[in-house]
Amino acid sequence: MSAIGSPAGSGQPIGEARTPFLEVRNISKHFGSVVALSDVSLEVHPGEVTCVLGDNGAGKSTLVKILSGVFPPDAGELLVDGQPIHFGGPRAARSHGIAIVFQDLALIPLMSIWRNFFLGQEPSGGVGPVRWLRMRHAREAMKLELRKMGIDIQDPDQMVGTLSGGERQALAIARAVYFGARVLILDEPTSALGVRQSGIVLKYVIQARDLGRGVILITHNPHHAYPVGDRFVLLKRGQLVGNFTKDEISIEDLTQMMAGGQELAELSHELQQIGAGQPALQEVAETLAHEAGGGG
Repeated sequence: MSAIGSPAGSGQPIGEARTPFLEVRNISKHFGSVVALSDVSLEVHPGEVTCVLGDNGAGKSTLVKILSGVFPPDAGELLVDGQPIHFGGPRAARSHGIAIVFQDLALIPLMSIWRNFFLGQEPSGGVGPVRWLRMRHAREAMKLELRKMGIDIQDPDQMVGTLSGGERQALAIARAVYFGARVLILDEPTSALGVRQSGIVLKYVIQARDLGRGVILITHNPHHAYPVGDRFVLLKRGQLVGNFTKDEISIEDLTQMMAGGQELAELSHELQQIGAGQPALQEVAETLAHEAGGGG
């Protein structure tokens, strides 16, 4: 476990002073009276995985949109290579090497793997109005890049729709790396996958980290985050409730913080009061009390 989680590619231990690829300092974002984010900070270093954890409504999606240039923050600042920066839109974020892989992956199932890999950025030859698509180059470049991620594609013309969910995630990750991503944001990449496919995706997260990229893994599952993570940022209702390196927190403590131990204890107490004489409610109350205490 510790070997998987240790930073790779940088040759420097966590905690040693160095400039992060991307830094967020005290950012806040409001939508009318709704506070989506309040005073949130995090760092993304080369060769490390920063995991951002939180349940629905925690502010993860808003954070992703700020990092990718969709929303400007209302307060705080973003820094790239230690320099303050303002993204005027997603294209500006991409030009600074920040790429996001959304849950829907932006892949076309009935199109070939290599076509999806270069979708919208196809390599071409020729000059002026006479140009042509360099299909052989595109196929070979795609195979080489996927091989770096540990995937050997025999037929570049294979339809993307025939790939598994984990393989599609790997294709999207490899595509982002090929087109210059230094910071790779993965938005809930395992949320719709089974256990085996989730494991495959996490393997590719490690591959991207080992290539020296800074990875932001957005997830609500601490058991997916902890094996690959180097830093852990916990959000709750737009508030930063924890920011730890791996040697500062255990998987048990991370899971309990995600579960909300105090809230579970209070809910268990309420259910015990209203569930007198109702075995089903009593059983739920006991389960919540057990989870609030960090067990199970």
